[in-house]
Amino acid sequence: MMLEDTRVTRRYFDKFAKITSYLTKVAATMETEGRFDRKEIEVMARYLIGLNWTFTALAHKYHFAGRFAHSGKLTFDRTESGFPVYQELLEMANDALQAQRHLDAQPDAEALKDQMVRVILSEQDIPTKLQYALSQRLYYEELARGDQFWARNDPQCLWLGNEGDRRSFLLHWAVYDSQVNLPTIYLMTVEDTGRTGLPKDEHRWPEAQAHLMAQSLAHLKLLTIAKGFDEDFDDLHPTRLRRFHIGPMYSSAFTRQTGPLRDVLNDANAPDGEDWALVWTEEELVSERVENVKSGWFGSVERQIFALDPFKGGGADLGATRMERSLIMPQRPYQALAERKPAGFRDVRKFVVSETGRVLSYR
Repeated sequence: MMLEDTRVTRRYFDKFAKITSYLTKVAATMETEGRFDRKEIEVMARYLIGLNWTFTALAHKYHFAGRFAHSGKLTFDRTESGFPVYQELLEMANDALQAQRHLDAQPDAEALKDQMVRVILSEQDIPTKLQYALSQRLYYEELARGDQFWARNDPQCLWLGNEGDRRSFLLHWAVYDSQVNLPTIYLMTVEDTGRTGLPKDEHRWPEAQAHLMAQSLAHLKLLTIAKGFDEDFDDLHPTRLRRFHIGPMYSSAFTRQTGPLRDVLNDANAPDGEDWALVWTEEELVSERVENVKSGWFGSVERQIFALDPFKGGGADLGATRMERSLIMPQRPYQALAERKPAGFRDVRKFVVSETGRVLSYR
């Protein structure tokens, strides 16, 4: 669906500005509980802050949506995710490649503001076209700064330590999944027994990056991703894989998802900016043990046996060791949820956020 009204578009981005600002606070709460270590929380914070900057850039781009014929309109997924559609991030990435050229061809922000003042004083008119020009200037400035959450955020590698001849790395990457229009973050702990450390290996590292990006699809189980990586790289041993889905976002003002959350938000009757709930889902797969399997005539290689392996019959459906869903929401929607007590939400973790930045956790 397209947002065609300027005021509605601005309310949408104001809502997401609040939501994305809360995500790092929720992640910090999880760190204090031991769910993330220091390096993991730094990685997660980088992606979540990048997501905030993505919405900041798009807010500038569509600040005057519907005001001019060619000002553009945001397209977002109203019925499933509540987030902008995948195509929006592809267009933003293309704009980022040309950002400096646009900036070089435009007056700077101060010059545009001076022109606005002259129009207001001399013509006693609202300088709408100049305001639009400034919004586009700010959009390209934001893109030129970089570090947004892109449609593809290629794998990076952090060294964790050595144990004998085994190096341990944290691989992390993220995508804006085109099938579900949601940001998705991956963390994988890998033991490396290769001759050259993975990030310095000019052959294995590009292959590993390409492999992981090709497998970063929401419908693929973690077991499928980890086993494929384990089998394709004999000297890289994935011992833990985590995937975080940020969203869907439910809002009584903007989305049409079905289910109990829609009724909860309607009952909450919350003021603008507080009528939302965001789902945060974490999947985790851990290695249970290692087996040596025959390779070639005389050799053998390590293969990971993951907890809840489908051959045991325990994890065939889930494809992971565990999965936990959480809800992030303001106080009013949480109160409505607690009163309604809809089926299926008893074991869902609830993070209740407030304007002061405080995060409370409930089961």
